[in-house]
Amino acid sequence: MNLSQEDWVAQMASDENVVILDVRTEDEVNEGMIPNAINIDIHKGQEFISEIEALDKDKKYYVYCRSGMRSQKACEIMNELGFDHAYNLLGGMLEWEGEIE
Repeated sequence: MNLSQEDWVAQMASDENVVILDVRTEDEVNEGMIPNAINIDIHKGQEFISEIEALDKDKKYYVYCRSGMRSQKACEIMNELGFDHAYNLLGGMLEWEGEIE
């Protein structure tokens, strides 16, 4: 599900069992990431799938990338793998106005 930054942040704040998932490359992550995010690079193909499959399907995943395109694809993959709660940040880091670490 695609969410605006405002909705993404608001919904994440009201949810429990939240995981922030950054699907960018290591180089991109080194430039800064949303606090408390875990990084699983979508470009790693089968390794990405394996790492996603190891995650807890009962949690809610807030997914982002640079622009929102890769994270949208990641959410589609997660849905196919049985994750019911994967939320894409529209605009990604390019439009992110929140905290960065």
